[in-house]
Amino acid sequence: MVTFKRGPRILKGAIVGLDVFNPVASVIVFQYNPESLSRSLDPQLGSTGESGGSRVEALRFKGAPIETINAEIIVDAYDQLEEGDTTALQFGINPKLAALELLVYPKSALVIANAALSLLGTVEVVPPQAPLTLFSWGPQRVVPVSLSSYSVTEEYHDANLNPIRARVSLGMRVLTYDDLSLTNPGYGIFLAYQVMKETLAVLGSAENLNALADGSVSLF
Repeated sequence: MVTFKRGPRILKGAIVGLDVFNPVASVIVFQYNPESLSRSLDPQLGSTGESGGSRVEALRFKGAPIETINAEIIVDAYDQLEEGDTTALQFGINPKLAALELLVYPKSALVIANAALSLLGTVEVVPPQAPLTLFSWGPQRVVPVSLSSYSVTEEYHDANLNPIRARVSLGMRVLTYDDLSLTNPGYGIFLAYQVMKETLAVLGSAENLNALADGSVSLF
C-alpha cells in the first residue's frame, strides 16, 4: 500500500520592488519566514481641547495611522552550495543582499544623467524616484512600504570572503493613501489592505455579539 504525506502549503513572505525604469520586478522571497514580526500603529487624530485644539477636532481623523513594521530575516546559501549552484559558489549570498539594498539606492544611470545635466547648466534637476516597494505577508497583507532602516549581520563567509549566511533587520513604514498620489498603484493597494482589515474586523465582531447579547459584557 502506497501512502502520500501531504503537509500544509507554506506561503513565503516577500518584498517586491516595482520600477518604471526596470520592466523586471525586483522580487526578494524570504528563504525562511521570520519567526516573529513586530508592528506599531500611530493614530492620526485631531488635537484635544487640553492642547489648545478644538474639542470638535479631538475625534476627527487626520488620515490613516502611521504603521511601522520590523522584521528580521535569515539569508543563507547552504542549500545552494550543497547543490553546486554556480552563482552561490562564486558570490555567496551577495546577490540576494544586493537586491534588498538596491531598494534604498537611486539608479546609477539616473545619478549619472543628473550629473551630466548639472554640468550642462541645468538649473533644476529632478531627484531620482524610489521604486514602489511592496511588502507581502500573506494574501491579506500586501502593503506599499518605504524602507526606513536596514542592517545586516554577516555571520559566515567563504574562502573568498563572500557572505554565505546573514541576518537582515528591516524597518519599514507603510505608505498610505495620504502619502501616494491617486494615480500611483500603491494608492489602490493600500486601500485594498484597509478594506480587508474592515472585512476581518466585521468577522471578529460577529463572533462576540453573543457575549454582548447574553449580558457577559456591560457597556454602561
